[in-house]
Amino acid sequence: MKDKIRILVAGGDMRQVYCAGKLSAISDTYVMGFSADLIPEKMNLTQAVTDKNGFYDFVVLPVPPLDENGMITAPFNNKKINPDEIKTLLKPEAIIFAGKYDKKLSDVFSGHEIIDYMEREELSLKNAVPTAEGAVEIALNELPVTLNGLKVLIVGLGRIGTSLAEILKGFGADITVAVHNAKGTAKARIIGIKSVCTDKMDTDYQLVFNTVPEMIFNAELLKRFSDDTLFIDLASKPGGIDFDSAVTLGKKVVWALGIPGKTAPITSGEFIAETVAGIIEERGFFNE
Repeated sequence: MKDKIRILVAGGDMRQVYCAGKLSAISDTYVMGFSADLIPEKMNLTQAVTDKNGFYDFVVLPVPPLDENGMITAPFNNKKINPDEIKTLLKPEAIIFAGKYDKKLSDVFSGHEIIDYMEREELSLKNAVPTAEGAVEIALNELPVTLNGLKVLIVGLGRIGTSLAEILKGFGADITVAVHNAKGTAKARIIGIKSVCTDKMDTDYQLVFNTVPEMIFNAELLKRFSDDTLFIDLASKPGGIDFDSAVTLGKKVVWALGIPGKTAPITSGEFIAETVAGIIEERGFFNE
């Protein structure tokens, strides 16, 4: 049987710790960017070996992998993690896993294959539920009224929009979904909620969730909503709300990025681990 593969989980928030904990069941897993007191004792994780070049088969980086200074994103580490240092620790054929990376990371790890685990369909499906649950938690904390009977608009009926609709139905909210096409209209009807075309939606809602990553709520549209309306944008950058105009107009807007890592780090970390493990298995690394 092949020796156990070595995986380095470097940087990130607490979901990366739980990702490492899950991966430790199938590999020799090491962590970098977390003090020992942040790691639950039952995980028995090992701090990274940093004195051996070409030691690791894989590295799992966070979402996003680099901060504004080009260092590995590591909010729980006092010392900056230089990606060049990590590169020397990798085997020549090592694979990089990262979430929502850009060209800067490709330049640093040139010569290595980089896989964006956030683009995997299975992870997107799994993350929809903790994202929706976290969004509802935000609404409950921000609103001075109950969700029961509240007029709620959901823009987009993809994975997250659908999960949101199902949760809000349980609260007894009055839900309308804004969709672009007949497919969305049919889907809304099947799950038992009202629908409207995105370009014809009303503005008399007390709570608006946006899940579409394109500019929909411009200044002109925002003006038509009540100042008491709460907007929660769940879309990835660039988002779907003109935030500068929202601030100028005095609208209440929350751009809720990275919800799974904030509200459900155990679950979302294990989801990342399952996705990474699945990709590694697809490549045949676990075969005898």
